[in-house]
Amino acid sequence: MLILDAGAFVAAERGDRDVVALVKRERLAGRRHGRQAPVARLLAGVEVVPVDDGLGRRAGMLLAVGGGSDAIDAAVVCLAEDGDDILTSDPGDLRPLAEAAGVHVELIAV
Repeated sequence: MLILDAGAFVAAERGDRDVVALVKRERLAGRRHGRQAPVARLLAGVEVVPVDDGLGRRAGMLLAVGGGSDAIDAAVVCLAEDGDDILTSDPGDLRPLAEAAGVHVELIAV
């Protein structure tokens, strides 16, 4: 699965060719994607995951274990599975969270 954080959505909205190419590659491969309104036109099919009580609690526990202070970064990592790619403007913030969660992901800086 390809997961995009807020920074990746901003890059896609600006027309960053690398980000747009990655999203198109994933869409053509039939993989699932995250979504945010500004880049909806780039994504044919999406899965929207709300930050509900359960995800919020898991993110909070991950922050307590892995450090950091950004609940959205922690939620992104909580949604990731081994082998996922995460497009992010904050790879340095997500790396320790991924390590604490024990999830092996590729953090792609945008």
